[in-house]
Amino acid sequence: MLDELRAALSVGMDLSWQDGANCTGANADLFFPERGASTRTAKAICRECQVRAECLEFAIVTGEKFGIWGGMSERERRRVRRERQIAASRRAS
Repeated sequence: MLDELRAALSVGMDLSWQDGANCTGANADLFFPERGASTRTAKAICRECQVRAECLEFAIVTGEKFGIWGGMSERERRRVRRERQIAASRRAS
C-alpha cells in the first residue's frame, strides 16, 4: 500500500479525504480480512461513510489489490475498472 500512496502523491492526488473516513481508528483486520473471511462489517462501515466515493476512486485509480475500499472488494473494483476500460474504448471508437 505504501507504493500506491507514494504514486498518488507523486501525481498530486489529494488524500485529505482520508481525514473524514469512518474507518479511521477501526481495526484494519476488518478491511483486510483473511481469504474467505466476512467483509460485511467493513462494508457496513463504508456504507455510512461520507468519503466513500473518494476512497473507492483512490483504490481504483491506484490499482489497490487488497482490502475493502469504498465498500468494494478487489474483485468488485476489478469489475469497475474493466467496465470503465470498455466504456473508454467505445468512446474512442
